[in-house]
Amino acid sequence: MDFVAAEAVQYETMAPMQNSRPSGASSGSQQLTRNERGWLEPSDDYLRFFLARPELALVPESCEAERALHAALAAAPSRSVAAAELQAFKDADARDNYTLFLRFRDGLLAAGTLEAYYLRLFPRDGSGSINIPPLFIDLIAEAIVHNMLDGSVDAYEMRAADMLFRPQRISTQDGQVLSGDLAVIDMFQETGGVGDIGRFLAEAGAPMAVTQLQVLNDDNAADYWRQAGRHRFLLDLTHEVSNDLSHGLVLTMVRARSGLKALAGVLQKWVKHFLGVTVTIRPVQKVDDEAWRWHVGLDVEATALLNDLYEGREVEPARLQRLVSLFRLDFADPREMRVDVAGKPVYLGLMMNAEGVVRLKPQNLLVNLPLPSAAS
Repeated sequence: MDFVAAEAVQYETMAPMQNSRPSGASSGSQQLTRNERGWLEPSDDYLRFFLARPELALVPESCEAERALHAALAAAPSRSVAAAELQAFKDADARDNYTLFLRFRDGLLAAGTLEAYYLRLFPRDGSGSINIPPLFIDLIAEAIVHNMLDGSVDAYEMRAADMLFRPQRISTQDGQVLSGDLAVIDMFQETGGVGDIGRFLAEAGAPMAVTQLQVLNDDNAADYWRQAGRHRFLLDLTHEVSNDLSHGLVLTMVRARSGLKALAGVLQKWVKHFLGVTVTIRPVQKVDDEAWRWHVGLDVEATALLNDLYEGREVEPARLQRLVSLFRLDFADPREMRVDVAGKPVYLGLMMNAEGVVRLKPQNLLVNLPLPSAAS
């Protein structure tokens, strides 16, 4: 299994739930320690976590060179690796996987913390280039989020946090906007939620009992912490009171116990954790601001849409309907903003693609907020 192919199935190895809160075992965060700033320092055990993943784990077909290097790295994960050790691999895919891992490992160790490495991947001056698989980026973000929310007892917050590193499939039937884990939803559609047996039965046309997905609410929030299948909970991103907007778009005011509000709170913490800047983020109905000066798309689709709207380009109603929500971000201290936009709100957008999938890119907030040029 190579890293590119593994991106679609990277969550099959999610660890079981602990008794009180979701485990960080799936991201390796249990093998990390915090420095004085609260950022995560990699350890040998954290690197061993990657060696145990299916992309690097030994298989019966592994050659002697691969077995020797795997054993050497398991014993000393930060050891240097000579090019000849990789060239001795008989399997080209295995060689490529180890090359990518070592590139990631060396960059992470050079940065010193997961957060510093993440920021190096996405520098504010746009000079960065991504030379590691998306899987690594998601696993880093997952570990950082688990650390950032350590001690949280809010099921809505924890479920919303998944959106920062797990793609979501959006359903908008009957006026309700529900966010479901893409990997889980696709598994249910293919197998009825019972793995390879379900896939076999589906191919045979046999009836299956489908486990019910649950919409997270106050009545079942306690179950979220206890169940191993916490990714089977859907997050309700529906606004409460509908309002007709221009271009045929309908958005509404947010409920008190809303997935949108929970997501906004997680994004606030994300900005504070990385940039040390205090902001408030809240869902809004629309951008009704003649002095609209700054916006950030939380995904590729939203970035393109907000750019088009800002420039006054005509946008098809069907495309507007894919906008999941708008948000308004305000800096607590305008002096931490660029002088030319100090005190102005920043508008955010979250949007699904044509297939109904949201791939939130939390790095956009770190790269594109209107901070002074000297800010990191």
